[in-house]
Amino acid sequence: MNGGLSKLWQKDGTKSVLASLISILIGMAVGGVIILVVGVNNPNLGLSGAWEGIRLVFGGLFSTGRTAAGQLTFGFNSTNVGNMFFRATPLILTGLSVAVAFKTGLFNIGAPGQYLMGTAATLMLALGIPTEVVPAPLVWVIAFLGGMLAGALWGCIPGLVKAYLNINEVLACIMTNWIAANLVTWMFDGSDFRNLVENTKSGYIYKTSYNGVQTAKLGLDKLFPGSQVNGGIIVAIVIAILVYILMNKTTLGYELKACGANRHAARYAGISDKRNIVLSMAIAGSLSGAAAALYYLSGNTEFFWSTYQSLPATGFNGIPVALLAASNPIGVIFTGCFMSMLDIVGLQLTNLTAYNEYITDVIIAVIVYLSAFSLVIKLWLSGRGKKHKAAPAEAAAAPAPAPDTPADAPDGAQDAKGGEAK
Repeated sequence: MNGGLSKLWQKDGTKSVLASLISILIGMAVGGVIILVVGVNNPNLGLSGAWEGIRLVFGGLFSTGRTAAGQLTFGFNSTNVGNMFFRATPLILTGLSVAVAFKTGLFNIGAPGQYLMGTAATLMLALGIPTEVVPAPLVWVIAFLGGMLAGALWGCIPGLVKAYLNINEVLACIMTNWIAANLVTWMFDGSDFRNLVENTKSGYIYKTSYNGVQTAKLGLDKLFPGSQVNGGIIVAIVIAILVYILMNKTTLGYELKACGANRHAARYAGISDKRNIVLSMAIAGSLSGAAAALYYLSGNTEFFWSTYQSLPATGFNGIPVALLAASNPIGVIFTGCFMSMLDIVGLQLTNLTAYNEYITDVIIAVIVYLSAFSLVIKLWLSGRGKKHKAAPAEAAAAPAPAPDTPADAPDGAQDAKGGEAK
């Protein structure tokens, strides 16, 4: 039993999971302290309000409102859970985008730009292809693949610059982010896709449902009534599994990780480092494009076309999702759901207490900050594991005294026992 636990402890994945959990727990604890301090110093809240805030931070996903007497109630909230999965869908995919780049030694901070280009391609195809001519499900597939392709092509730009000009991919990604923001704004400005039917929404693009195109619910609306959830979460999970297989079970995945570990050694071994750098960023870009495609193909979300002054937060939020998951594609599924859960918790705090959602932003910020030190925490855990392992190892390595041979026995006696006299 102890041997099995010891082997489990020594696994790299175990240490990564524990490091992420420690980061999350510290972040949640800090959030609880902030809520307590704010509540004590706010006469409208007090200790009772602080206690309610703490309960919502740790269990807001399952909050069901208040009773007639004003007491908080908790239970299975299908709407909150369903909305969590809906919000997690793009986070999982942008997290995968960053994780793939991390695994290959690259920092894909260009996910927001890739997300925007995927958004533009998806909406133009979903709204531009008449469903009277092409069946709506086929239009959905075309729009989804178009979004992935647009993201992949935009991701190739920093990959090519890195591979052939040796320009840092972070600088190239920042450049492509703002180019994408202005380009998308220009593409939609004055286009026929702007919502001119509703005067108050003239700055938004039509929902894809305007053309009869939207992601199938696949029965999830029955499981989580009242929520926005659809089959996109299933698509995201399948893509995560496929990425895991690609990175861990295929020759291509091995080559990509080899280039990330040591570009020059990989080249010496016959692996094309330039090709794999470009390919890695293309895969990362396609995943960010897929995130945008699934979000806007839901049919119930609107896109604000004037994006030149800001970048989508979903692209940046993929970074902490990947960090918390230690760039493990399967882990990204859970960290993406966790981050979206915090969004739901923020809404519950705003709706049910005098607190605002910024407290959850602080929690996320602390978790993000600590996730950057997850490697340090992992090394600390490894050090503790080595200390526990060293003690029994030293005991086993200690020399045992020779049996039946007194320490002061004459040389002749020892020679006789060995069978040969000097």
